Amino acid sequence: MKKNAFKTIKHKADLCVIGGGMAGICAAISAARHGAKTVFMHERPVLGGNASSECRVHICGADRHNSIKNMRETGILEEIRLENLYRNPTKNYSIWDTVLYEKVKDEKNITLLLNCTCLDAKIANNRIKTIRGWQLTTESYHEVESAIFADCSGDAVLAPLTGAEFRMGREAKNEFNESIEPEVADTKTMGMTCLFAARKYDRPMPFLPPHWAYKFESCDDLPYGKNGHKWFEMGYWWIELGEENSIEGTEETRDELLKIVYGVWDHIKNHCENKKEAENWAIDWIQFLPAKRESRRYVGAKILTQNDIISEGKFDDIVAYGGWSMDDHNILGFRAAKKKEAPTIFHHAPSPYGIPYRCLFSKNISNLMFAGRNASCTHAAMSSTRVMGTGAVMGQAVGTAAAFAIQKNILPKDALKDIKIIQQMLIKDDCYLPWVKYELSEKLKNAKITASNGDPSVLLDGFTRPIETESHRWDCKEGDWLEIKFCKAEKLKNLSIIVESALDKNIALSYHQRDDQLTSLPQVLPREISIEIMVDSEWSTLVNICENRKRLIKIDINRKIEAIKFTIKKTWGAEKTGIFAVFCE
Repeated sequence: MKKNAFKTIKHKADLCVIGGGMAGICAAISAARHGAKTVFMHERPVLGGNASSECRVHICGADRHNSIKNMRETGILEEIRLENLYRNPTKNYSIWDTVLYEKVKDEKNITLLLNCTCLDAKIANNRIKTIRGWQLTTESYHEVESAIFADCSGDAVLAPLTGAEFRMGREAKNEFNESIEPEVADTKTMGMTCLFAARKYDRPMPFLPPHWAYKFESCDDLPYGKNGHKWFEMGYWWIELGEENSIEGTEETRDELLKIVYGVWDHIKNHCENKKEAENWAIDWIQFLPAKRESRRYVGAKILTQNDIISEGKFDDIVAYGGWSMDDHNILGFRAAKKKEAPTIFHHAPSPYGIPYRCLFSKNISNLMFAGRNASCTHAAMSSTRVMGTGAVMGQAVGTAAAFAIQKNILPKDALKDIKIIQQMLIKDDCYLPWVKYELSEKLKNAKITASNGDPSVLLDGFTRPIETESHRWDCKEGDWLEIKFCKAEKLKNLSIIVESALDKNIALSYHQRDDQLTSLPQVLPREISIEIMVDSEWSTLVNICENRKRLIKIDINRKIEAIKFTIKKTWGAEKTGIFAVFCE
């Protein structure tokens, strides 16, 4: 038989995104929508990474608890979550996988390579020329030549393949003057977790553990003692181990985690003093792919630190934001309980804080960008930025900036001089950038805006969501209309509006969180909108939008018009709704 018979399929792209978690999904979609031909390589059969059906970790972010209002990440992540609420009221993870898959496949500029592991790269003059992946299902290699590469793999797989500078482990306290870091630097990382899901039946469900499971006969053997394991529906984040190398030790760590998972369930069912409460519960699913918190982190033009987060990250080149606390898990993970140590310490972080563009491109590989938990941060800062809501908005920033750089035929670092343009692109795609207002087009500055009630001038104030106690919203109800009349007929390519989607509500897909999650679209979201245009002093209907489930509504016009009118026909159930912003291009 002929050796090396496996075929190689070659692709040429503007952008190659590696890693199909939430950061990679948002990077690929945003780049594609801005015209970049994108190859999207992911080593698993489903998209979503830790948020997929393989791991089932809920997407956290800046809206971390009840006291943090209206900080939910918007943009592409909001679009995906709202679609999931519409399609997936039972919180089924297979449907969620499908929503993610569909969002990517619907983009004509994306070539999706699932089950494809990146394993090689060619470099010339500190620039990546091609990368190569092995697709298990087709037994073929895929070689991708691209202008820019975005590593959203979590483990920063391109770092060892390209020589890109990276860090792994905890910095010494004095390196960046970070108070929560150890006195001496080390290579230890936060652990990875294996969860489980359980289902309640109408009869007792006995449990026989596998012979290799650990035994935990006392509640004191578990983190948080007797009150820490009453949540049966979805397993525990503290079934976590972080002592081994979080890349090389993954297989051995998984084996240990499975022994703990089954041991914890055996304790709940057969040994716990509260075992009667679990009598009718049975295991429904076990996670065999550990959900990872930390491994390699790239070194970018800027390394985000604990002090940057505490001081709110008010950078000139802000392109994303975070707000999760610095959630520094004990490197002992589950074994910390034996030493009477806390499994994690939640160090204060403001919500929001800014993340600069300089943290998203490589210091020494000129066409390499990145987003997610492998972004350029210290261990302390990464303990906050690692969560998937924050990773998603970093991913959208990377995709948008990459598309801009490709269009201008420049490197990612050179796009820094045009950061204000990129910021405005992000805001108009419904990404929130704290302390950055959107800039009105000349068309809108000179237009006359009227409404059936209230003062619609709030739509021009530069904000696209509630900020603290200010709503920044034109309030309306079913039947109300908004009219924009231009001072002269204007050629419009497109027009966008940002509408109310209840940023104060919890729309996470989670079995871990409190029970106030929405399982259907927010009632305040507009459901039906009529859009009319005036041409030659005559009104006509441009489009009737029905079954709307988007916060950012984009309308193609491509003609010269004198005025445009929006009428809110129906909401998803609320008496009142609102519009935050209007953009004309």
